[in-house]
Amino acid sequence: MSTFAARRRGFTLVELLVVIAIIGVLVGLLLPAVQAAREAARRMQCGNNIKQLGLGLHNYHSSYQNFPAGSHGTTLNGTLGNQNRLNACLVGMLPYIEQQPLWERISNPWNGIPSMGSTPVRDDARQAAGGLIYQPWTVQVNTFRCPSDPVVHGGQAQTNYANCYGDGTRLVGAFWDGASGTIPNDPGSKRGIFRLINSNPNAGNFAMFTKFRDILDGTSNTVMMGEIGVADRKRGVIGYAHVAPGPGPWNPNDHLAATCKTGTHLDAGKPTRFAGGTLGARGRRWADGHIQLTGMTTVLPPNSPSCVVRDASTNGFTGVYSSGSYHQGGCHVLMADGAVKFVTESVEAGNPNSYSVSNNATFLPPGTESPFGVWGAMGSMDGFETETLE
Repeated sequence: MSTFAARRRGFTLVELLVVIAIIGVLVGLLLPAVQAAREAARRMQCGNNIKQLGLGLHNYHSSYQNFPAGSHGTTLNGTLGNQNRLNACLVGMLPYIEQQPLWERISNPWNGIPSMGSTPVRDDARQAAGGLIYQPWTVQVNTFRCPSDPVVHGGQAQTNYANCYGDGTRLVGAFWDGASGTIPNDPGSKRGIFRLINSNPNAGNFAMFTKFRDILDGTSNTVMMGEIGVADRKRGVIGYAHVAPGPGPWNPNDHLAATCKTGTHLDAGKPTRFAGGTLGARGRRWADGHIQLTGMTTVLPPNSPSCVVRDASTNGFTGVYSSGSYHQGGCHVLMADGAVKFVTESVEAGNPNSYSVSNNATFLPPGTESPFGVWGAMGSMDGFETETLE
């Protein structure tokens, strides 16, 4: 009897398999809920990050009575220690987002490089050649990264948050050209808070430093910043094409069909045709003021493709620079009043076959309401549009 009773204390193989199957089913039911909870937490953290950037921008405005430029710095030939006015807005914001130690490293000479550092673009080339790079540009500020974005690249540190340049496409990302000493100018297309507009940087007016009073459409109706994905195969890859001097009108669909849906430049290993393959890669360098890296426009809806069409005679960067994220269905945006909103891919975005507003006679004339619907109106700060995202 005792032997028989001892044998009855164990589980049979069938019973073990049934228990394992039940556990497997329970885990299968629980795992999606756990993943959803984790993503909800990451999404909340991302919203908090961009909220902190909004507070930093407001504090900056309190100090200087204007918002920082989308791109800034010294202009002396782009040599070591001079920035060709290509330091991103995020650089000047550092003291206002509790990054004073990093700001002090940047605003003081370092290893022979004068204050405010060297051109971020050139640092990548130096690093590739095994040379001296400006170390502050390699420091990853956690506030600049969305925890849902898994992409990490070596070299300079990244960002998932970009300045809004409005709803234009023609020369919207123009910056100072060191060779010609001018900025390719199209004031009609520069309708966002971080617009760059002036043809004489030596006069000290390289950028339109926007003030609260300039936001005529209302701070609650105007996008200040938005999310972007750091460049990889899924998000943040930007197409690139050279065109002949004097490009004709381009609507968003023209950009994508004619220049950015073909060629090897959409490959993850070759996100652009620039030397080094990183100049057009979204978010790859948080300190770089190029619109491809740290800018966005409200032309195509979130998570749409991006494309730059560079006129070989200028540094105008005509193009489409879409926002996007790894969150399901849309991305966060920061409004000029400091509110954070989640914009879905289904936002009303008008007609992608329309030309944007521009001083060029073949585009829509200045003063025209955005042709890109509610989304476009949100990027324009003075188009006399009253649309809201709610």
